Amino acid sequence: MLENDLVEAIVALPTDMFYNTGISTYVWIISNRKPEARRGKVQLIDASSMWRKMRKSLGSKRKEMSDAQIETVTKLFGGFTEARLATSFDADGREVVRDVVVEGEPVPSAPEGGKVKLAPLSRIFPNSAFGYRTITVERPLRDEAGEIVLGQRGKAKGKKQPDSALRDTENVPLSDDVETYFEREVLPHAEDAWIDHDKTKVGYEIPFTRHFYVFEPPRPLAEIDADLEAVTDRIKGMLEGLAA
Repeated sequence: MLENDLVEAIVALPTDMFYNTGISTYVWIISNRKPEARRGKVQLIDASSMWRKMRKSLGSKRKEMSDAQIETVTKLFGGFTEARLATSFDADGREVVRDVVVEGEPVPSAPEGGKVKLAPLSRIFPNSAFGYRTITVERPLRDEAGEIVLGQRGKAKGKKQPDSALRDTENVPLSDDVETYFEREVLPHAEDAWIDHDKTKVGYEIPFTRHFYVFEPPRPLAEIDADLEAVTDRIKGMLEGLAA
């Protein structure tokens, strides 16, 4: 579908949205009449955090999307725009409000003493960003003396024979040149390796987690030490109270 440019967008839904399954689900929007602006591109929308709890569960269905949340996703798709989700927290770390920040718009100010956490909500990629070539990397078969074994018959005559025990594969992004990748990533570790181009295959994957991952640095070590010390003092006080 990606090779034929049929995918307009994929929307990641929250878990626990359907009666008979609690796993994550995705809505694929397919079209063979893409508008000019969408040709050669795919929009990913992460709506996995857009949900509210149902008053009464129905099997595995415990969550639902509100009309406002559905409208937000619809507008992002219709506008074919990139956006981020800005979540504001107060000084105590409680969530105050969520805002959708379209690319180019200013980020909301943080509450006094609080902070604003930004996470990607809608992203647009070229189709090639999800493609890769799986190349087969061969290493030569060697005899007991350590000499490379050469073929004796047919097309293999005089050619190095591969050792199936040392065979490996590498996934090379479609945006990378195979030979350049091979020279950079493989040859420095295996000088005698080569590519069996007859075994090369093309595949595609769309890892939502990777494209929407946001790194959160750990708290400062001094802050963690202070918390541990406070907990230790509290436990000591409890033990002293029991021993009294």
